[in-house]
Amino acid sequence: MSTIAKQKEKLFGHAPEENFLTESKGWASWLFTLDHKRIGIMYLIGVMSAFTLAGILALILRMELFIPGEMFLSNQNYNRMFTLHGAIMVFVFIIPSIPAALGNFILPIMLGAKDVAFPRLNLASFYLWMGGTFFFILSMLFNALDTGWTFYTPYSIQTSSAVIAATTGVFILGFSSIFTGLNFIVTVNTMRPPGMTWFKMPLLLWALYSTAIIQVLATPVLAITGLLLMAERILGLGIFDPALGGDPVLFQHFFWFYSHPAVYIMILPAMGVISELISVHSQKKIFGYEFIAYSSIAIALLGFLVWGHHMFTSGQSEMVILIFSALTFSVAIPSAVKVFNWVATLYKGSITLTTPMCYALSFIFLFGIGGLTGLPLGTLSTDVHLHDTYFVVAHFHYVMVGGTLIAFLGGLFHWWPKMFGRMYNEKGGQLGALIVFIGFNLTFFPQFIMGSRGMPRRYAKYDPEFQIFHQISTIGAITLGIGLAIAGYVLLMSLYRGKRAPGNPWAASTLEFQCSSPPTFHNFEHDIILNDPYDFESIEYDERVGGYVPVLEPAEEPKSVPQPEPVETT
Repeated sequence: MSTIAKQKEKLFGHAPEENFLTESKGWASWLFTLDHKRIGIMYLIGVMSAFTLAGILALILRMELFIPGEMFLSNQNYNRMFTLHGAIMVFVFIIPSIPAALGNFILPIMLGAKDVAFPRLNLASFYLWMGGTFFFILSMLFNALDTGWTFYTPYSIQTSSAVIAATTGVFILGFSSIFTGLNFIVTVNTMRPPGMTWFKMPLLLWALYSTAIIQVLATPVLAITGLLLMAERILGLGIFDPALGGDPVLFQHFFWFYSHPAVYIMILPAMGVISELISVHSQKKIFGYEFIAYSSIAIALLGFLVWGHHMFTSGQSEMVILIFSALTFSVAIPSAVKVFNWVATLYKGSITLTTPMCYALSFIFLFGIGGLTGLPLGTLSTDVHLHDTYFVVAHFHYVMVGGTLIAFLGGLFHWWPKMFGRMYNEKGGQLGALIVFIGFNLTFFPQFIMGSRGMPRRYAKYDPEFQIFHQISTIGAITLGIGLAIAGYVLLMSLYRGKRAPGNPWAASTLEFQCSSPPTFHNFEHDIILNDPYDFESIEYDERVGGYVPVLEPAEEPKSVPQPEPVETT
């Protein structure tokens, strides 16, 4: 055996019998773990459970809307149902799905590190997420919330539903988000290996870093707003209640100053995932790396300046509306830069329609529609007509679900073999992706037509002229549910029947694919080999390993790159 072959077999040839899943057994070893990978898996189980619950609520809502009159939900229960669907989906699933679940697992390994900078803070953030979620479930079981997920005043002050319990949940979830963001910022700044400069980082790390900035800066505003709302209800201070001299529009300013940057907490990590998927599964160096990296920072900063476009009909001055409208168009530029660079990366690439790539292509199409339909909502003359109609519902879901959820699924299929060491059924995954794509468009595209014709959102009853659109949308929701069920089935069955995954099944050149599948407790059993994260010529297939390995020159020894230690030992 040649020297090169011996080096490859030593570095990548045999996955150790012990890995992070089997190293310590028993429920206590998971509940008190400081391993970022186990925390990421616990987050994954939690957010998928929340998504399942919110998805079931959405299906119930769509079934109720199949006919114009009442079927099985009263008006009050309908309000409670869509409030809980929106609140759970936004605060419990979408915001933490990629940063907390996938990010916790992937970020340290992608850096070549053993863990995040603050492992104990990482575990604390998970339990804060659990506590916040508990209060949401509590508000659902006892006197369910009916304000809508935005908690708009003055109704949220006057209603007898569980506003305080839900707001407490949001407050706790906010701390979880801040802790995660702070951990990621410190980890990226201090634990990059020697030689990995800012512009040699994978684009997912840029996206997670930009997201962490928003989490740390914007989330305290939501926490303060929640405290003010609770103080208003308990003490009657007159902050938002007009009957006491308060201003309900002030609540909207506070809420959207957080919630519009929060849109980018949801979508920026998704964009980072798509950058990885597009490049790896087309086996082509990412086009315009620096533009994509800078656009992540630009989105994070500009996202703080556009909250007023949610309030065009709230009585703002013409000059303020003009400024917010211009800023809204400006924040679209860095998003468009990413889309154009992804398409340019695909051009003449060696595209393989794997399941992750199917989701990545779906993302480009769906996010493109979501972005383009945001233009009339950012223009006062058209927003006045479309405001609070189903057009806004469709736009929001094309961006949030067609963006974040689709990217989350693509990333989950991409890193699933790394996380659990098993390959899934590729045809089943592709079938699920296709049905999800069809079902999603069937669900939400008719809502653009409804909204443009004046169908208001959040109404349990509607005029018969909109019935055909609601029925198509309901059929689409059922189709979407079937596609998601197939995707979940394919992943779960891989744990029992899937073939053992090699360390690098996708010919990726980022560092997380230099460790075993699944990784060991300390992630790497050998010295990492630092290459350009998008240099696919540095990767070759090795039959002895059963996967892809870095190319080693005859005289080259593996580069010894020390792994920074976490601040708190694990």
